[in-house]
Amino acid sequence: MFCGIVAGEVPSHVVFEDEVTVAFLDRRPVFPGYALLVPKEHVETLVDLPDGLLGPLFSNGRLLAAAMERGLGAHGSFVAINNRVNQSVPQHHVHAVPRRRKDGLRGFFWPRQKYDNEIEVRDAIRGAVAELSAARGSGT
Repeated sequence: MFCGIVAGEVPSHVVFEDEVTVAFLDRRPVFPGYALLVPKEHVETLVDLPDGLLGPLFSNGRLLAAAMERGLGAHGSFVAINNRVNQSVPQHHVHAVPRRRKDGLRGFFWPRQKYDNEIEVRDAIRGAVAELSAARGSGT
């Protein structure tokens, strides 16, 4: 679906476009001005995003968040990425939602939990970061 928007084949309300990304209004917004930012190159997840797109994508996400404050009078924004789980469209996209104080949203949209063992979780993530960093350094 997003590839059709990028190609101009699917009607959308584009709010920003450059050489590598396009942002358009969500069809079912939480609040007016809710936009999705996608790379023009089809990429399914954040993990698949080429390094060369990281800077432009996040720079444009920052621009979009600032534009919501200036253009809509929003007090701030919620910027998020779903990665595989709850990713409604199998294409990487950044959600940018204008926020206002007392708008009814409360922090994140899910219940919070306590850790059974913070150290174990920390060490599992640290180990995986070390493995992935070593693999990246070796070119694999």
